[in-house]
Amino acid sequence: MKANPILLQKKYARIVERFASKRHISLDEALSYFYHSEVYQLMREGISDMHCMSDEYLVEELEEEYQLGKEG
Repeated sequence: MKANPILLQKKYARIVERFASKRHISLDEALSYFYHSEVYQLMREGISDMHCMSDEYLVEELEEEYQLGKEG
């Protein structure tokens, strides 16, 4: 299922802001990480209706991906 592009952009912005806040990093760093993440790819392509998940869930998924990347 494809989401409305404007609503999706707003959701991306909220997720990036929350991720930056939780990680204590700049919005630029958070945005760069987000656009290279698997979470973004899944949301953009509408796979598993990831764009329908809550912002908090998506931030947690992004955090998990970030941690796995740092450890691996």
